Amino acid sequence: MEFDVVVEIPKGQRNKYEVDHETGKIRLDRLLFTSTQYPADYGFIEHTLGEDGDPLDALVLLQEPTFPGCYITCRAVGMFRMTDEKGGDDKVLCVPATDPRMEHIRDIHHVPEFDRLEIQHFFEVYKDLEPGKSVEGADWV
Repeated sequence: MEFDVVVEIPKGQRNKYEVDHETGKIRLDRLLFTSTQYPADYGFIEHTLGEDGDPLDALVLLQEPTFPGCYITCRAVGMFRMTDEKGGDDKVLCVPATDPRMEHIRDIHHVPEFDRLEIQHFFEVYKDLEPGKSVEGADWV
């Protein structure tokens, strides 16, 4: 199954951008309080709804970062189950559906272990210094 992911934050950024779903404008929400950087392009899957009331979050594994507002046709290869201070906040791990370099990645076991650990570490610590925010539990499913 293929679907569109809208990128909010390119890989390597500390700036956290968010799309205003009413206006379509991309706003700078904040600079991450920790020195960590997003380990993959990060955004959301259109026309979905997660437990937190927002569209499902998605990470896209790419060779090069894109830009906020970029649409990428993707397929899911895994899910990172996460709970934060507001409740469920799962992340869908994706690859571009049309990239032949990613054709061999079909499920989470095809993603190199180090890449999975890097993503997991990011989500375990990226809220550590932010007042009132926390990650309660996180793991690949």
